Amino acid sequence: MNHLLNPLIQRAADAPAIKPAVELGTPLLLTIAAVGIAILLVMIIRFKIQAFVALLTVSILVAVAATIPLQDIFTVVSGGVGSTMGKVAILIALGAILGRMIEVSGGVQSLADHFTRKLGARRVAVALTAVGFLVAIPVFFEVGIIVLVPIVYAFAKIAKVHPVKFGLPMAGIMLAIHVAVPPHPGIVAGAGVLGADIGLIALICVPLGFLSYWVASIMNRKDYELLPAVKTQVEEFGSKSLVKVGHDGPGAAAIAPPRPGLIIFLIAAPIVQILLGTVGTLILPKSHPLYGLAAFVGNPFLALLVAVALSFFLLAVRRGWSFKETGEIFEGSLPPIASILMVVAAGGVFGNVLQVSGIGGALSKTLDTLGVPLLLLGFIISLALRAAQGSATVAIVTTTGLLSAAVSGGGYSPAQIAVIVIAIGFGALGLSHVTDAGFWVVVRYYGLTVSDGLKTWTVLTTILGVAGFLLTFVAWILVGGLGA
Repeated sequence: MNHLLNPLIQRAADAPAIKPAVELGTPLLLTIAAVGIAILLVMIIRFKIQAFVALLTVSILVAVAATIPLQDIFTVVSGGVGSTMGKVAILIALGAILGRMIEVSGGVQSLADHFTRKLGARRVAVALTAVGFLVAIPVFFEVGIIVLVPIVYAFAKIAKVHPVKFGLPMAGIMLAIHVAVPPHPGIVAGAGVLGADIGLIALICVPLGFLSYWVASIMNRKDYELLPAVKTQVEEFGSKSLVKVGHDGPGAAAIAPPRPGLIIFLIAAPIVQILLGTVGTLILPKSHPLYGLAAFVGNPFLALLVAVALSFFLLAVRRGWSFKETGEIFEGSLPPIASILMVVAAGGVFGNVLQVSGIGGALSKTLDTLGVPLLLLGFIISLALRAAQGSATVAIVTTTGLLSAAVSGGGYSPAQIAVIVIAIGFGALGLSHVTDAGFWVVVRYYGLTVSDGLKTWTVLTTILGVAGFLLTFVAWILVGGLGA
């Protein structure tokens, strides 16, 4: 068998990178991208075609129009699925199991009741925004959304409001942290390309937390349609048909719902574990014997797996749930996320097609000829790339690479270079829309239609991105950038 497999493996390893058969001009590439996005929005919003089917269909049409060889199109499709699902599929699944365990035990409802009594609905939204800020520092954006969404649902049920009322400001500041604060990969890689020490400049994100809450509170004055699947999940919270206070066998005794402190511990455990591992990788050199251990401990996959194990012992065992009952709870947590997984995967496909087609590169080269100041140019290129291909990390790394020669030859001080990197990061914050897998995570988990997602999430991220840039411009003045 090996003599048959080895040539195939070698051929795959030696295969050239996929690229369009014909190098199209920039205007045509940008037109293809614009038409593709327009068709996608019409399919989803006007004709109500399921987002997964619409994304996959438009991805293939754009690939054909961009002259990607027909025999390679589904390789690009599978590559987009793999790169996206490899990052989020396990996280979404483990997060769903953890959330379901806490939910079925009555813990989320207990936590929500406790804090609603203590704070009131208005202050809960403020508190969740602050929690989102802190959680987002060590945790990837998608992980934070997944871990905290059961709490959002529970508060939404108590207050009898749409989950977006609590979730939108929290998610906004979490994404701002993701694009501008180490140790997140985009900003770290961008700083590495330009040799910048961004350090305390990342504190610019603090006022964005207040802005996220304020802007979201204005948006939330309007009522939004709640998708049926999410509506069902929200209504289930705290219901007698869902919560298992003990096991179902003879002699079973009801057990009080978990205390709020235990639920806070279960939610905080993976966050603290990721933080400890991240700090370890930052302070230890890669040659240190414990560096690998720190990276292993801080991996989000392991952190969520440990949290699931803790929930098994602290919730299921304490309540006397049988292995069969616990297995059914585990199994029951996965079907509701199937649609989310498929839509996120298709979003990754669309983004990958846009990258392979050369649309992102054509856009960045066009913007590079605008002749605008470097700080503004970095922001604009990053924002445009983010809109074109979806990934904030790719937008930041591509933009810093494109501007590296101009920065290195411009005689900028270390502080000025740091401000340039942060401006590029905030460019990648704006215009999160249908090309972004994170857009679909927010829209699907919070039960928004695509139209409402564009009106809320896309607008919020863009306002935060522009506000972040304005703050960096103030920092640019303070570090003497106007005279550079």
